[in-house]
Amino acid sequence: MAKGKLIVLEGIDGSGKSAQYRRLCARMEQDKIAYNHIVFPRYDKESSALIRLYLAGEFGTRPEDVNAYVASTFFAVDRFASFRDDWGPIYNNGGLILSDRYTTSNAVHQGSKLPDGELPEFFRWLADLEYVRMGLPRPDLVIYLDVDLETSQARMRRREAKNNTSADIHEKDLAYLARCLHVARRAAEHYGWITVPYLKDGAERDIDEKNAEIYGIIRDYLEKNP
Repeated sequence: MAKGKLIVLEGIDGSGKSAQYRRLCARMEQDKIAYNHIVFPRYDKESSALIRLYLAGEFGTRPEDVNAYVASTFFAVDRFASFRDDWGPIYNNGGLILSDRYTTSNAVHQGSKLPDGELPEFFRWLADLEYVRMGLPRPDLVIYLDVDLETSQARMRRREAKNNTSADIHEKDLAYLARCLHVARRAAEHYGWITVPYLKDGAERDIDEKNAEIYGIIRDYLEKNP
């Protein structure tokens, strides 16, 4: 049985990840590239119950009220359930999966709760938990959308106003988000992610320019790994 390919788009809140993901899906459909898309967390599924309680502040109003290892299991269980009841058979039969977030988000958001000296151990533990113990596929390609804190905050505020939503405990904590940015860059180096910057020479890059770069990375990978 031929294993499929798993491509992940990662970025902190306000990085433009969701907009880029939608554009990628549209381009792949336009170019008739067969793929399946998944988005994490799956807030509409029972497997995300602990995630929803955690982000709503039911276990504490600060991200660090639930330690990195415990919180990581909440998100990992949702991925395990999705693999078993949704995209696992497609992947195991050679399908291409395009994912908005993955284990990579645990590395960023939960790793941010730990000091730098403990990050390598946590990164190794996380990979063992999800890819070995739970049997989830390792990503073949991870594209990380890097953004500065000010841009991230401005984009989140606009999104909340547009959708009439409120921030969760991650999004409310500026110090936590700043730490996420730092840890994301460490994770990208540790795991070998490809980084795509949000800014160029201090100015916001055009959304189509970024999308062309991201899509080019994916097409190049697929052509080299048929």
